[in-house]
Amino acid sequence: MIMGILNVTPDSFSDGGRFNGVAEALEQCRKMIEQGADIIDIGGESTRPGADPVSEEEQIRRVVPIIDAIRLQLNETIPISIDTTLHRVAAAALDAGATLINDISAGFDDELIFDVAVQKQVPLILMHRQGTPKTMQESPLYLSVVREVLDGLMQRVEVAISRGVDKRQLVIDPGIGFGKRKQDNIDLLAHLDQFVATGYPVLLGTSRKRFMGSICDVNNPEELVTATAVTTALGVMNGVKYFRVHDVKENKQALDVAWAIYGSRQI
Repeated sequence: MIMGILNVTPDSFSDGGRFNGVAEALEQCRKMIEQGADIIDIGGESTRPGADPVSEEEQIRRVVPIIDAIRLQLNETIPISIDTTLHRVAAAALDAGATLINDISAGFDDELIFDVAVQKQVPLILMHRQGTPKTMQESPLYLSVVREVLDGLMQRVEVAISRGVDKRQLVIDPGIGFGKRKQDNIDLLAHLDQFVATGYPVLLGTSRKRFMGSICDVNNPEELVTATAVTTALGVMNGVKYFRVHDVKENKQALDVAWAIYGSRQI
């Protein structure tokens, strides 16, 4: 399933400021849906390396009108994910028509987000992150990145379950680029099967990430569409279920071809 990214922020690393207005956001949503997006992921806070936190009031001001407009003017049924770490933002977005929560802090920033997921009975994505967006790329360090990220995610899964979240509603995300060095990201991609083996659906978010630019000698994130599509195909072949991307059309093609091959392999 393809999760199309809609950043309603002025400072996201790749598309900041492009979709802040309701009309611009709706047009981008329409485009992504036409190109095959299964979910729209809306965030009102940039989580790029070095980003400052955004208040819950400002996040709500940014995202709720967009969600309202999508439901009223564009599509009544497409799943909408709210990308936030704060429970009040999640609750406001769900009340406006969002249908799942994408928490890049896995509940570390605000554990009340678990209670919102329980009360609203919605899926919850838990992502691994070392540090905060402000500091996460200053000096990330792992001795065994795959094991440490897996263990960290399973600990947060247990916390979520202890707070009443239905384990069938949980999705895990290794957090590519969030407090990871270049080789850490590569190692995680090389071992996606270990995350899938936990039995929890896995989300992969590599879209236009800087580590791929360093491999390809590319500085402009918008030139990393092909690189992203390669990781989408890799993810499909390893059993990943969700792919969070900026470029829906290209990644949908990669997913469809990889899925056809993967299906043939299962015969």
